[in-house]
Amino acid sequence: MTVNSIKRVAIVGGTHGNELTGVYLVKKFERSPDLIKRSRFESVAFLANPKAYQIGTRYVDTDLNRCFHRQDLENPALSSYEAIRAKEIYQILASGDKQQSNLIVDLHSTTSNMGLTIIPSSKHPFNLQLAAYLQSVNPSVKVYRWAQAEQDSPFLRSIYELGCAIEVGSIAQGVLDAHLFQQTEALIYAILDFVEAYNQGTPFLTKEPLVIYQSIQTIDYPRNENGEIQAMIHPQLQFRDYEALHPGEPMFLTFDGEAIAYQGTSTVYPVFINEAAYYEKGIAMCITQKEMVVV
Repeated sequence: MTVNSIKRVAIVGGTHGNELTGVYLVKKFERSPDLIKRSRFESVAFLANPKAYQIGTRYVDTDLNRCFHRQDLENPALSSYEAIRAKEIYQILASGDKQQSNLIVDLHSTTSNMGLTIIPSSKHPFNLQLAAYLQSVNPSVKVYRWAQAEQDSPFLRSIYELGCAIEVGSIAQGVLDAHLFQQTEALIYAILDFVEAYNQGTPFLTKEPLVIYQSIQTIDYPRNENGEIQAMIHPQLQFRDYEALHPGEPMFLTFDGEAIAYQGTSTVYPVFINEAAYYEKGIAMCITQKEMVVV
């Protein structure tokens, strides 16, 4: 699964309209395209969901970042704003043979304390090399891998096999944070430099093993028969993304003050803890296992 060369890098922001870090980085790159220009490939900056951004919401009708299943892209009956927009994005960025030699960087932010997180588009060795390089450049970078099958993923990043999403936080929805903005910008430039070196035949290689947090399941909040939440994230777990959670340690706290413990049999590492946008999806956190991968 070698890659000859990358012809184009697509930097996408505003997949969720109220995640402003990506929105304003795309706007910056549109104003100053030389910032993302490299000699060996084309770079484009692209605003994914302009209508949601204009009205200050995550989406208009439905989550754009869940609209990229192949069957949905090919279904003419799906007519929500985001369903139509997903088809437009796919035509612009991934029609024909473009996806075979392109790389995507999809910019997101989260209310969870995820720091700087890289989510590879696939298990392709190129993506793992890129993630390992970013981790070597900035040791605070975490690498998270979603459990869902990659061959038919609903996420925008899945339209290319090569690339990643960048998830940064914690930051409130609809808010800009200068520090996270600059850190995300630096990661983008590091990705572009990595691709440039790769195309020149002098790839940046790292000797250190890559630390990956592999998603194994999602956990919802405790709910009653009407679907109403009956407990909150326990204070001892709040903001402890990527930290070890041991069997018997508290996960939730009921409104009456009763702790609910983690019932698993092994140590895990929760991420996306108490993400605001995931309340509607029935996700209180994603549970991961920590893996070491030699790239």
